[in-house]
Amino acid sequence: MPAKTLDTSKHPNVKARILPHNDEAEQAVLGCVMIDEKAPIAILNELKPSDFYQKAHERIFEAMINVSLRNQPVDIVTLVQECEAEGVMDIVGGINYLSSLTNAIPSADNYKYYMDIVKKNSMLRQLITSAQTIMDTAFSSDPEDDALQLAEREIYSLAEKQERTSLVEMRVAVDDAVAQLEEINNNPDGVAGVPIEFKKLNSILNGFHPTDLVVLGARPGEGKTSLGMNFITYAALNESRRTPAGNVDPYKCAVFSLEMSATQIANRMLCSVAKVDMGKANKGQLSPDEWRRVHAARNRLAKTQVYIDDNAQTTPVEILSKCRRLKREKGLDLVMVDYLQLMTSGKKIESRQQEVSEISRNMKIAAKELEVPIILLSQLSRDVVKRQDRTPQMSDLRESGAIEQDADIIMFIYREHDARDESIPLAERNKVEIHIAKHRNGETGKVPVMWRGEYTTFEDITDTAATREAEKHAPKGDGTFVMGDIEPPPEKEDDFVQIADKIDLQEADKLLEEINNSGSSMDDFI
Repeated sequence: MPAKTLDTSKHPNVKARILPHNDEAEQAVLGCVMIDEKAPIAILNELKPSDFYQKAHERIFEAMINVSLRNQPVDIVTLVQECEAEGVMDIVGGINYLSSLTNAIPSADNYKYYMDIVKKNSMLRQLITSAQTIMDTAFSSDPEDDALQLAEREIYSLAEKQERTSLVEMRVAVDDAVAQLEEINNNPDGVAGVPIEFKKLNSILNGFHPTDLVVLGARPGEGKTSLGMNFITYAALNESRRTPAGNVDPYKCAVFSLEMSATQIANRMLCSVAKVDMGKANKGQLSPDEWRRVHAARNRLAKTQVYIDDNAQTTPVEILSKCRRLKREKGLDLVMVDYLQLMTSGKKIESRQQEVSEISRNMKIAAKELEVPIILLSQLSRDVVKRQDRTPQMSDLRESGAIEQDADIIMFIYREHDARDESIPLAERNKVEIHIAKHRNGETGKVPVMWRGEYTTFEDITDTAATREAEKHAPKGDGTFVMGDIEPPPEKEDDFVQIADKIDLQEADKLLEEINNSGSSMDDFI
């Protein structure tokens, strides 16, 4: 039986359109400030003058704040003196009304309860104001085609105002810090954050950490999207995290692409994981073996929890809203946004520089609220190619110096040689460095990697052709068979594809022999 919906239409305040307020609670709060020396510490920090409905109460609270800022006790004497100095005695009701506030309550023991009533009514009034603004825009036929964005901004702004954190005692913060250090000490090889594919980069950063805003900058065509997707793919396929019951707990990732469609992103991921030439794939020139690797990669990626949004007009408010919902419903560990300069703030701002500053700030706020790392891709200005030394600098981040301030980690892609310069040997052209220019909580440095253009992916520099050739004849260290790393005997290729991501090479060979001897089919096993 469906739950009965509460009918609020007959409420007297709804009929009379009376804004939510409680005069008695407001009087009680003001009285608590005047009769208790501990209450003002919490009340004057938690409430604002605008939280009071009655104008007299608002002015009285302003006077209380002014008295407190001068480090004076807030009582009837100092309050009368402040109101007279401000010339608001008539507005606040005179000395008789101020005196009556102390008689409104017997003690200040329940000040938190009174304060919560005032805060709730203030929030409801602000919500009504925001709703009215949204209604006015809708009734006016939305002349600026901004109704949905306006609604999101209004509600998000209101929610942001309500979120106030309290001061944390040092003993609590120190205990948390020691617990974190003990966990690292007990598992020195573990990763505190979301693991990173490149060993040296992972060692320096110790993974991507919650609340971090990670800016990845590069000039167009240098592979920032590919590197960003490397981070996402590796995290999504990583099986190192476990639930308390011992089951695999996959990392949940969200990708917001303002430049590419979801299908294009999936295409890149498939070719990268399957190790097939994307150029050949797009031309329909894949061999049967490459097609088998693509299908094996598809099976692996289909099990991941990667969520893609390819809306080209997305805003920071929309990203935060979608991520909130995703975290609540599915969980969320890592976010990538491709890329900053294509985003709009959703607000009317005078200059593009100010808008980018607003976007950068909101992305950092989002990372902190969601408690997940956000990888924000960014283009570099042309200045980097005009200099004789083409090493990227933080000042090369386009359109805003605020990015440098907001980011916890700033990384750049540096290529010594132009990838299209055929006068340079291919191996040299494909050498790339990831420069860690800023690391708020650790060291900076340079990490060499290799660009594999045909797969649109980066690899550790140690993953040379010789290493890959040696690995073709041995299973991975974790015992997992990955298509493209090991080639099965030709007569068993089809069967190997079906069990490739379940067991290692030796187990597959043994199992296939048992299946053939017993007369069972591969379908029975699957």
